[in-house]
Amino acid sequence: MADAALRLKSLVEQVLGVPLPVRIRAWDGSEAGPPGAPTLVVRDRRALRRLLFKPGELGLARAWVAGELDIEGDLYAALDQISGLVWERGEDARSLAQALRDPEVRAAVRGLVKLAGPPLPPARPAEEIRRSRGHLHTRRTDKRAISHHYDVGNDFYELVLGPSMVYSCAYWPAPEAEGATLETAQHDKLELVSRKLALRPGQRLLDVGCGWGSMAVHAARDHGVSVVGITLSQEQAAYARKRVADEGLTDRVEIRVQDYRDVTDGPFDAISSIGMAEHVGAEKYLEYAGDLYALLKPGGRLLNHQIARRPHRDESAYHVDAFIDAYVFPDGELAPVGTTVAQLERAGFEVRDVEAIREHYAHTLRRWVVNLEAGWDRATRLVSPGRARVWRLYMAASALAFEHNRIGVNQVLAVKTPESGGSGLPLRTRTWN
Repeated sequence: MADAALRLKSLVEQVLGVPLPVRIRAWDGSEAGPPGAPTLVVRDRRALRRLLFKPGELGLARAWVAGELDIEGDLYAALDQISGLVWERGEDARSLAQALRDPEVRAAVRGLVKLAGPPLPPARPAEEIRRSRGHLHTRRTDKRAISHHYDVGNDFYELVLGPSMVYSCAYWPAPEAEGATLETAQHDKLELVSRKLALRPGQRLLDVGCGWGSMAVHAARDHGVSVVGITLSQEQAAYARKRVADEGLTDRVEIRVQDYRDVTDGPFDAISSIGMAEHVGAEKYLEYAGDLYALLKPGGRLLNHQIARRPHRDESAYHVDAFIDAYVFPDGELAPVGTTVAQLERAGFEVRDVEAIREHYAHTLRRWVVNLEAGWDRATRLVSPGRARVWRLYMAASALAFEHNRIGVNQVLAVKTPESGGSGLPLRTRTWN
């Protein structure tokens, strides 16, 4: 077959009912589609089999991770164009059944089955997490989910994140400004958190989800506080402990492999939770907020830095992103910022400030993609080609999601206000004194 691309383009357009905005190059070398557009490279027929078995995002993701699909040209432009073509709820049998009532769509699907060839379905890529039955967000399942994402090698994370080793959005003055590097922007984010918490020498800070120790080191070194950092990742903890030792801060920083539900040595003057609460889960969020509230002294502050999704009119119809759940953050859940604020207040906190920094995460993700692409050969050796492809797709797609306001990120400052009613915050809170 020397015209697979033209045949594939025609059949897909019949199914979708719209022209394809990208060019296609098929496994036989043939090409079809608008000249000059980003090219979707279909390296193997197995990609079609995956899409036929799992129409929508998960089928596309499996083909991408397996290396059967690729993109040539502007990655962001291609993802932007393709995202609008995927079934909004591709794994919903009712949506597919409705589409298949159309005789032309049924005929096109039969044509795709013939073009794909046997057998169906291919094996899942090794990078996809294998699900176990049982309840989500137990101590065991949370540790397993964290390990899947974070225990892939500290060298790989150094390549992607850069010297700062901060895995949450940086705080940019302006990305194009002179001197606005990823490292300085991450430093500015850690300093912003420190100022919001009003850290002072002699205080105790609990850093929940401490990662590779960046916030713990910053707080101890630059603000003179004693820090307990907790993570469920063995590799993160080992890296953070070495970092603390190298900085000469072992007398002020303790790094533990510990679940936040098992911390019993409060009270603390302040708690930072930076990019960790997305792992907690909706059913456990009030418990999470209550546990942190109990660990704070009266007047203590919590800085909760968390990704949020846009609310849906029908929240019962919300579905976790299939690709993210299977390959990136197993069991992760995003909530609207209003839900987060309400849960913190239900736990007893007084929420004093919410700062939306959505655009900052888009800039950060694009810098991480640059780092990954620049070190691509090394990245594939450090992990696997499939794992590196997961990261490239997830970071680029996430950058677009932030840019298009499909998701956001917010810093919520909350206080365990004492019975006297004094919050300890200045009247003009954005001075962060």
